[in-house]
Amino acid sequence: MRTYLDCVPCFVQQAIDSARRVTDSPMMHEQLVRETLAAAAEMPFDQPPPVMGQLIHRRIRELTGIRDPYHAAKQQANAFALRLYPDLKRRIERAEDSFALAVTLAMAGNIIDLGVKSHLAEEEVHSAIVEALEATLDRSAIDDLRQAIASAHTILYLADNAGEIVFDRLLIEQMTLNKVTVAVKGSPIINDATREDAEAVGLTKLVNVIDNGADIPGTVLEACSDSFQRLFEAADLIIAKGQGNYETLNECGRRNLFFLLKVKCPVIARDISTNGDAAIDQKGVCRLGQMVIRRGAR
Repeated sequence: MRTYLDCVPCFVQQAIDSARRVTDSPMMHEQLVRETLAAAAEMPFDQPPPVMGQLIHRRIRELTGIRDPYHAAKQQANAFALRLYPDLKRRIERAEDSFALAVTLAMAGNIIDLGVKSHLAEEEVHSAIVEALEATLDRSAIDDLRQAIASAHTILYLADNAGEIVFDRLLIEQMTLNKVTVAVKGSPIINDATREDAEAVGLTKLVNVIDNGADIPGTVLEACSDSFQRLFEAADLIIAKGQGNYETLNECGRRNLFFLLKVKCPVIARDISTNGDAAIDQKGVCRLGQMVIRRGAR
């Protein structure tokens, strides 16, 4: 997905929020915002928005010397989600359609996105879960994903954020585990999950976990390691979580790819409404807050 003019104010706000998270220095806040504006002026708009996110957060790390500015926030998100896990696991086990509920909860967990909202209250995650349990999802899309998982010999699951990966675990546990490889980011970027987070929530004990070799809040294939690119190309099925993966992979041309996300951005809602079908409502509109299952290469 290309970058739109509406993305630019979000870049600036993200730079301000991130700078304030790691330093109290007004001079550093101002410097980062000025550099973000300069970078936005030079950025090719045919690139997806996460490419700009990479530039912003690399510069934050350079200016502050802090390798992972979101480390504490990620630990808190993992711990919070793990407290929810036993109850959510029981709900899935008791559900009439355990797979459908696991898919729903995995998408609800996508609310844990500090790139979109710099501070997220626990009550907002609880609200997202309640809304998910009451939502009516596209049954045909769920069944399409169910069948794709059943028929695949190798599944590559592209994780998104820390905390959210606990919700992903609920879905992964519905699969044949020896088929699944989970990919996390190669190094810290916003609150995206790294191997440390996968270990913290027990994913490394369940399935093979790799990193993609990159620090972009999405999956830009040419920026990823050769080993990840080979695995991506060879996988029978790819499940991509979150907005960043949608922004960077929605035009990659892969039919064996499913996007699972909660729409938190009007630009993405508009893009899905324009280019989607099963993801939209009866009026042909994708709404903010909507949970989306969308197959690639439509």
